[in-house]
Amino acid sequence: MSAPVRGRSTRVRPANRRPKSAEYKARRRVILRRRLVALLTVLSVVGLVYCVYFTPLLGVSRVDVRGNGALTEDEVRAVAAIETGSPLIRLDLKEIHDRVAGIPRVAAVEVERQLPGTVRLVLTERVPVGSVKLPDGFHLVDSTGKDYAILPAAAPGVPELVLTLPSSSDPATRAVVGVLNELPEKLRPEVLAVAATTGADVRFTLSGGRTVKWGSAEDTARKAAVLLVLLSRPGMNYDVSSPDLATVS
Repeated sequence: MSAPVRGRSTRVRPANRRPKSAEYKARRRVILRRRLVALLTVLSVVGLVYCVYFTPLLGVSRVDVRGNGALTEDEVRAVAAIETGSPLIRLDLKEIHDRVAGIPRVAAVEVERQLPGTVRLVLTERVPVGSVKLPDGFHLVDSTGKDYAILPAAAPGVPELVLTLPSSSDPATRAVVGVLNELPEKLRPEVLAVAATTGADVRFTLSGGRTVKWGSAEDTARKAAVLLVLLSRPGMNYDVSSPDLATVS
């Protein structure tokens, strides 16, 4: 009987175990696949960013103007200066806002992006409270006292403002506008003209040639209430500058 050979061991490889090289190749394929997916993802993101920021793919195709009345859409678009095809995401909305807000007739504007390619401009135009006749025409004045437009003829439906130079910094303009802003709706149709040389000598011309000495812009609501009562009495001249001592003559 022969003796067993020392130093040798005989191992039986499990039938379901693949060679080591096969496992390595399998792991490598998984790693390569993951790297490829990651690379394609990065390239897709880079491509999308490039298309959005640097190509007309999501560029401006339409400028939608809303809320305009006296201004035409083309006038607003010309000032907005938004180039067709400009990448929508790269537009400087503040610059566009400031350009459109610089139009004298514009009181406020909102600028909005709307995918895929629209820029919407929503305007609020100034509304005149009166017009001032000057050598170059009739100047429209809004509720802030801003002189914002010139017409060749008097604006229909608004009183004439008799002022030396309409300006939001002029005390007479501020007083006249302040009074008109607070007048009740019932009284407005009666007012044909409003005059002032300072902030304390506002005067009205009403329909029928009647006149009103108003005084300052203080206590406008109370003065208006007193005037409405006085107008029920016969007279041509009404003084409500001191509402407690109002007179009719």
